[in-house]
Formats: sequence, structure tokens, C-alpha cells
Amino acid sequence: MNETPATPERALVVMPTYNEIENISKILPEVLKQGEQFDILIVDDNSPDGTAEQVKRLQEQFGSRVHLMQRPGKMGLGTAYVAGFKYALQRDFAYVIEMDADFSHSPTVLPQFLTAIQDADLVLGSRYVKGVNVINWPLQRLLLSYGASIYTRAITGLPTKDPTGGFKCFRRRVLEAIDLDRVHSNGYSFQIEMTFRAWLKDFKVIEIPIVFTERADGKSKMSSKIVREAMWMVWRLKLQSLLGKL
Repeated sequence: MNETPATPERALVVMPTYNEIENISKILPEVLKQGEQFDILIVDDNSPDGTAEQVKRLQEQFGSRVHLMQRPGKMGLGTAYVAGFKYALQRDFAYVIEMDADFSHSPTVLPQFLTAIQDADLVLGSRYVKGVNVINWPLQRLLLSYGASIYTRAITGLPTKDPTGGFKCFRRRVLEAIDLDRVHSNGYSFQIEMTFRAWLKDFKVIEIPIVFTERADGKSKMSSKIVREAMWMVWRLKLQSLLGKL
């Protein structure tokens, strides 16, 4: 008697967008071709370039595996991911993956995340776990990023080489254990906060090596405001952890 093959546990790739029309038509098919277990959720902050309208056209082509959440304005990276996490938890996704829309994160790594998560609760795609794997960054940007990683680890005690990275995979139970309404970071410090909260709850966090490639199309969202937020947020997280408020 032939047995019906088990259905792979489903993963939702959450991808915030703001003015990514140059990339969205190319990256969305590349994500979906990595396997039937992957769905993708675009969280668009009312992009004036028509990103959401392009996603709607792609929904007609690719069907129910493409999800779209439209927000009224530019509300920030952190709130976009939190909205995406809540969307996933309201549905039957076993894993939730954070990913950029500009090809700085390669879609071909997605199956590696699902392999690695079988022995972990949170998998981080790390630019620094095996040397420095960054392409097309100016030296100043690289030093800022690498220095931020050292700074974050020194203050928080996080045992990860790349705590600021934004390519990662959560088991559902990790997001269920974190009070998402209390996550207030809204720039790249959001990545630090989510990993720190998971680590404090004794979830197993591991890193896999990735190559980060600077975007070719569109405009980077990095700003001095985002850097300042990250610098003070790590102290806030450490203090809250010492006071038992995380």
C-alpha cells in the first residue's frame, strides 16, 4: 500500500516594502520557486511607486501563495514585521522568515533555513560567522555594521556574530512566546530586540553563513536615525532584562 507523502510544514516569508517596484516582480517568483512550502507576505507601507499594485498583479499570476498587507503610510520596519508575525500566527504557518525585498538576501538560502531550523528555534543568517561576507559595501558602512555587532554583543551578552542581521527564521513557538505588543524597536534595532528576547527565553539560537549583497536597484532605507536608535536600544534592552521586564 502506497503512503501519501507528508505535506511539508509551511513557512511564511515576511517581506516589508516601501518603494520596491523595481525589485518586487523579480524577487517574488524567486522566493516561490524555492519550494511549495514557502508562501510570501508583502507588507507594504503605501508605497507611492505602486509596489502594492504590482503585487496584486502578481497575485493573479501566482495565486494564494502570495499575500499582501497594505498599511496606510510609512510606519517602519519593526511594526511591519510585527504585523507580519501576527498574520502568520493567525494562520497555520510553522515557520516565519524575515527577508529583504532588494536581493541583499538571496532566495536560494531559504531551503537552508528550513534545514537548520529542525535543530533550533531561531536561525540567523549571518554575514560574519565565517569571516566577512558582504559584497559592494563601502568600507565605512562595513565598519559601522561590524562595529555595531561587537557593540551589541558586549552590552547584551548575545552569543551571536551578527545580531543586527535581518535574514532569519523563527519557529512558530518563539513568536508565540514573545509578547509582540511589547516590541517597540522600529529600525534595525528591531533585529537585535527579537533575537535578544528569544535568547532570554532560552530558545536555541544558531547562525548559518550567508552572503549579503548590497542592493542594485532602489534606495537604501539606512539613516543616521536608525543608527542612533540601535545605539541606545541595546542599553534599554539590557536594563529591562536586569529588572525582569522583558
